[in-house]
Amino acid sequence: MDFPFPIRKIIHVDMDAFYASVEQHDNPALRGKAIAVGGGHRGVVSAASYEARKFGVRSAMPSKTAKEKCPHLIFVPPRFARYKEISRKIREIFYEYTDLVEPLSLDEAYLDVTENKKDIESANQIAREIRQKIFEQTGLTASAGISVNKFLAKVASDINKPNGQKTIHPDKIEGFLEELPVEKFYGVGKVTANKMFTLGIFKGKDLKKKSLEELVKLFGKSGTYYYNVVRGIHTSEVKPHRIQKSVAVERTFFEDLFDEQQIDEKLSSLSAELHQRLQKNNILGRSLTLKIKYKDFSLFTRSITKEEYFSSEEEYFKTAKKLWELRPFDKPVRLLGLSLSHLNTEEKKQISVQLKIPFKEFENY
Repeated sequence: MDFPFPIRKIIHVDMDAFYASVEQHDNPALRGKAIAVGGGHRGVVSAASYEARKFGVRSAMPSKTAKEKCPHLIFVPPRFARYKEISRKIREIFYEYTDLVEPLSLDEAYLDVTENKKDIESANQIAREIRQKIFEQTGLTASAGISVNKFLAKVASDINKPNGQKTIHPDKIEGFLEELPVEKFYGVGKVTANKMFTLGIFKGKDLKKKSLEELVKLFGKSGTYYYNVVRGIHTSEVKPHRIQKSVAVERTFFEDLFDEQQIDEKLSSLSAELHQRLQKNNILGRSLTLKIKYKDFSLFTRSITKEEYFSSEEEYFKTAKKLWELRPFDKPVRLLGLSLSHLNTEEKKQISVQLKIPFKEFENY
């Protein structure tokens, strides 16, 4: 296979059922049991243990549905301070090998180890060492994917979960992608996968038969992405300085809200929390979005964008009230959220220099 892009050695590290695994590690009584982090009486599941996943419990699932699927499910309140603490330890391990680390969340990150601090030629060996160190220092397991770009590494990390790793060698990419089910392609969601099925697209080789023009017509801008990735083309670099594009706060309520005074109190509280977060990180933004989720789970969002930056808690609250008045329904509310975007961080973009070094031998991959 000829590569129309620079060959790199990229690792995607993904912790296994991270929040749930932390809870099981810290509380031995929960080990081997079906648990869900979050949820409870009115919430949604933030994370599920592998024991719970066997019953169909998934993150973002309403707790009522999760309990129906798994009657013996144990709900555990989240401890985000603890998850962040462990996440910092894990990232310190990453930085022992490379400074080109792009965190995606608390529990996963991309690493570019084309050149690394330990001069280890094999990316596969680096991934094994990182996973072993994570286990020794935290007691938790991680899975990893290794390949020439971020897309392939991300797909690979899911193949041998939990506590495994998969390398897609440069000379195996074409055959691997042709046999990969389209629902396993990173970036193809359930709706898109079902649309592809109706078009007779079940594997990469089916997707590959479609021309760029056909895919763009069928899937819009995403069509170009699908055309490229099925050919192993993904040129996005590992970005160690990700630009924050929005800051959000939201609350799911134990009891549905309907009273106007209650809504005012919650919007005021969210405005104060949002302002505090922004001040702490010296962030300003020009676009405020109100998110409302109703009792029936229908969702409404509306934004206001200004020429100048929002600058005070009072501004957030007054604007949130205006957005609230634009709501289409007078129905009980189960969630409220505020988010700020068009941030000043976008004006401070940092350019990360990516080393582009060809491989001498694929077997060192």
